[in-house]
Amino acid sequence: MAARTARERVRAELIREITDIARRQLGTEGAAGLSLRAVAREMGMVSSAIYRYFPSRDDLLTALIIDGYNAVGEAVEQADAGTPAEDFAGRWLAVCRAVREWALAHPHEYALLYGSPVPGYKAPDDTVSAAARDTVVFARIVSAAHAAGAIDPAGPLPPPPPSIAEDLARVRAAVDLAAPDDVVVRALTAWAGLYGTVSFELFGQFANTVEDDRAAYFDHTMTLLGRLVGLKS
Repeated sequence: MAARTARERVRAELIREITDIARRQLGTEGAAGLSLRAVAREMGMVSSAIYRYFPSRDDLLTALIIDGYNAVGEAVEQADAGTPAEDFAGRWLAVCRAVREWALAHPHEYALLYGSPVPGYKAPDDTVSAAARDTVVFARIVSAAHAAGAIDPAGPLPPPPPSIAEDLARVRAAVDLAAPDDVVVRALTAWAGLYGTVSFELFGQFANTVEDDRAAYFDHTMTLLGRLVGLKS
């Protein structure tokens, strides 16, 4: 038992070292250039040895993706837990800030999760639960606000078209969002707006446009999106 535990610790440490080096590669080579052989060279291992831990580049990419989604999810969960439960607009803004702060601190990992697809890579089902962690928190906030009667959308808004009813039902089921279609579509729009805004900042689309105070712009934009959902300030 002791020998097995020691082997497990060594294996876990080697996996951690492999993934740390792979994250650095993301910054220099991009996800498409990730190479198990290059990781092995940096570790001083023969290339065949690394395949004991990750049989292919795609397995390593999957591990990095799951780690990244879990990191975003944990940041969002902590931000939500640190805000009063009845302050729905405050919770929304806090979790949006958590996404932005994580993205700015980990730009290459964010690009792996939310940037261009890696050629030839198809994410397996193993990534789904990790990818949903942050979205589940957003859904929890909206569901709680709806249950509390605290959803009050700004102005008259057109109803969602009947043709997307099944899509909205799929969203509702995927993240346990207990709200009617009009709230679900507004929440989905706000969620897309959050990641679109973060991506624009991270990938340079705000250059020469939003320059003076991007944090203030972000907070205001997220407040507007929260208001679109109907979260009262």
